Amino acid sequence: MHSTFQNKINIIFSIGLMVWLLSSGAYVSAQKKIDTSRKIPITILKNNYMEGIKTDSNSYFKFVGDVQFQHGTDMLYCDSAILNQEKNNLEAFGNVKIVQANGTTAMSDYLSYTGNIKKAYLKGNVSLSTNNDHLWTEELDYYLITKVGNYYHGGTLQSGSTTLSSNLGTYNAQKKEARFVEDVLVNDTAFNIESKDLGYNTETKMMRFFDSSIVTNTSFVLRTTVGIYDSKYQIAEFISRSSILNNEQYIEGDSLFYNKKTGIGKALGNVIVLDTAQQVTLYCGSAFYNDQLKTLLAIDKPVLKRVQENDSLFTRADTFYSAHFSVKKELQNKSTSNKGAKKKKNIAVNEGNPELISIADTTSPQYYCGYHNVRIFSDSLQGKCDSVCFSGKDSTMMLMKNPIIWSRKSQISGDTIIAFIQSGKVSKVVVPSDALIVSRSGPEQANLFNQVQGKTLIAYMVNEALDNAIVKPDAESIYYPTDDSGAYIGVSQSQSERMKIFFKDSKINKLLLEQEVKQTLSPLNKIDIENMRLSRFKWLDEYRPKSIIELFE
Repeated sequence: MHSTFQNKINIIFSIGLMVWLLSSGAYVSAQKKIDTSRKIPITILKNNYMEGIKTDSNSYFKFVGDVQFQHGTDMLYCDSAILNQEKNNLEAFGNVKIVQANGTTAMSDYLSYTGNIKKAYLKGNVSLSTNNDHLWTEELDYYLITKVGNYYHGGTLQSGSTTLSSNLGTYNAQKKEARFVEDVLVNDTAFNIESKDLGYNTETKMMRFFDSSIVTNTSFVLRTTVGIYDSKYQIAEFISRSSILNNEQYIEGDSLFYNKKTGIGKALGNVIVLDTAQQVTLYCGSAFYNDQLKTLLAIDKPVLKRVQENDSLFTRADTFYSAHFSVKKELQNKSTSNKGAKKKKNIAVNEGNPELISIADTTSPQYYCGYHNVRIFSDSLQGKCDSVCFSGKDSTMMLMKNPIIWSRKSQISGDTIIAFIQSGKVSKVVVPSDALIVSRSGPEQANLFNQVQGKTLIAYMVNEALDNAIVKPDAESIYYPTDDSGAYIGVSQSQSERMKIFFKDSKINKLLLEQEVKQTLSPLNKIDIENMRLSRFKWLDEYRPKSIIELFE
């Protein structure tokens, strides 16, 4: 009964509206000026009060009280409205609400609606909601056909547990795409973001960075300018100069790729890796790392820098690898009452006896190993070898396979060289086998060398210079002693079980022979200087790195 009555009212209203428009001439005029063939008219469905308003240029209808309009498949609600049927526009006031067929809802205090292009300008306590997304702002241009909304004076979008805000923004409710510009802030239970320009898909949780941005969570800080961050799977692909900082490490490169769940990442182009715990910096072209295992592989001209008090030690190699030391843990096999049950693969079963397995101890300091064509440079120490390892556990540097180190005017070589570092400085050098120490005596053209060799060598350094050393057993020496005026006395050839060496100005200055001593002193004119060499003698100063720049070339 009520529905029939309402239909009669709407028919009477439509007839009255047509008569009023014909009498005013507005309808005829509109036919001449506007092509309405594609225009969907705004239809009034409900109101408590209606009033016609006519001016010299336009005719309006004013509606008050529980006003409802329909425009195509879209519904419009408000407390009051003014409709211009000729232009197919309306203004709505109070409790404005737009409901679209797909469920998208817009609300505001005020609405200016252009019907022919289905554009809504909403102002005052504006909200736009679709499914799980909710946008709030004070002013919004919203296009009902494309479902795109633009705000210009600050807005906030909430999608699930993620809240995004910015000064300017665009939201596409149909594609679930949003773009935020100026003072962008993102808050989520898993991360926070600050950005100048950010794109976000509320469905895929994919973020696109178009300007300076910072992503932070409890374990890392990511910085980038251009790139993609999949917040759902926590995968970052940054194609501009970017960096990642965690509790122990800082990595920077021209591009950066990181998977938070697997902990695997890579940095490419002018890479800088900083170990904040051990004050180690690694420069390279490419780096690959595992954040969970705390391992790092650096290639493409890597150079390792160890910070010391007054000096820094630079090391170049073809490849660098960093990891934690392993510890042994028991793997206890659980017995089962089911005798027919199959035992798990990859686990050795010893009838209930514990099995020891090796796992990385990520709480221990890291070690760094460089492989092939290793060169070392600092102001006080230079070196060359095939492989080198730095241990953060006991502060040692081990040079392997044809190692040589130079300290000022002296050269040390052997099967392996171990340098002990204390307070950032090399305090002791140990050669376990095939030890040889050589220093030039006199001018270069004299071709004289003080030499000591033996099985092992322990050398002590004071103020970053060689101070004294012990060679044993089977110590041999060729030494050119001088008088107080500096003139050569001759050449001393000696053998002993143990030999102590004293240095002055980084050169061999004095020898102390102990146990089973054999020694001869010969005038210089009675010897063949060119052949005055120990069996393992080698002077390789041409291979000595001369500068830091040489390592980076």
